[in-house]
Amino acid sequence: MAEVHGKCTPQFEKVRSLLQQFVNSGEEIGACIAVNLDGEDVVDLWGGYADLETKQPWAEDTIVGVASSSKSFSSLAALMLVDSGAISVYDKVSKYWPEFATNGKENVEIRHLLSHTSGVAGWDDKITMDEICDPIPSAAKLAPQAPWWEPGTASAYHAWNFGHLLSEIIRRVTRMSLKQFITEKIATPLGADFQLGILEKDAPRVASLTMPVSTGPAPDFKPGPLFLKAIANPMMPPDVGKRPAWRQGEIGASNGYSNAHAMNQILSTITLAGHEGTGERKQLLSKSTVDLIFEEQSQGTDLAIGTPIRFGIGYAIKGDGDWVDDWMPAGDIAYWGGSGGSLSIMDVGRKVTITYAMNKRSPSLIGNTASRAYIGAIYEALGVKIR
Repeated sequence: MAEVHGKCTPQFEKVRSLLQQFVNSGEEIGACIAVNLDGEDVVDLWGGYADLETKQPWAEDTIVGVASSSKSFSSLAALMLVDSGAISVYDKVSKYWPEFATNGKENVEIRHLLSHTSGVAGWDDKITMDEICDPIPSAAKLAPQAPWWEPGTASAYHAWNFGHLLSEIIRRVTRMSLKQFITEKIATPLGADFQLGILEKDAPRVASLTMPVSTGPAPDFKPGPLFLKAIANPMMPPDVGKRPAWRQGEIGASNGYSNAHAMNQILSTITLAGHEGTGERKQLLSKSTVDLIFEEQSQGTDLAIGTPIRFGIGYAIKGDGDWVDDWMPAGDIAYWGGSGGSLSIMDVGRKVTITYAMNKRSPSLIGNTASRAYIGAIYEALGVKIR
């Protein structure tokens, strides 16, 4: 039996018990969860196995592919440029990327890229996974496209190209790739174990991912009219994580590798921006920039994933009656996750950051059975009712 390791204050002991229970039952193969409260790391746990054969224990430094949770870090990179004054979320994309201003995209603003409302939720032409691992030529293919709907009027999840759009802005403003910017301006200064793609030296630390097993439609999923166009182009090959193009490439929407501790190190800088209790923690954003995250850009049924979502600038934000109502409380909460279950919650109002990663993938679009239980236990310990 794989024991759960790490630290957990007595207030959150139920989280440790749940992780051990889910590892024992097989609900989890291996997983990690971290919680920061008011600048204090109150939960930093890991347990189970990094391999699917359950022989290699999940270690403190195990990392795993976090899928679309990668978007949270691409958004942060763009918001750091906003914070520095290098760009504004209200700037037109064409100010930095003139070729983009064609076929009805002349008035698309950076905030539209950050909120999945740009009208450019993917590629018109068929494209391969290996091709999108090279962001410059694959981003260039997006520039001449006409929008799939009127920009700014609705969201359609930018499943694969979210990072490409932001990467092109970042590259033209800073002359750095998104991958380089995240490494040099975010991960390295914080000493955080996050990277887009995977360095060869780190490959032995990477946990193996299962393919999600489904006995029917995911409970939070009804495909929208743009689902196939946005999400099934490109198709994800089963061996994608072993491909050199994926490991060496940059997909700011999807090929991030990390663990809950490192994700929390980074994303708690959003939750705690301007908060006096951060001690010597490095600040990446000002409070005024974090406030921009909560400027609603769209609310309604997403045209790609067919569920009710409220988007701010860079992240989904908690709304009434949205897809996370059953397991996330009301409040000033920004969040996102990855297919299979990885998750980040930045509860700015309560100064709580929750991060989670695992290797047994669920068919749900966001979260999974285990993570929803952990989140329920965390808020229960805080005396916060979910509904």
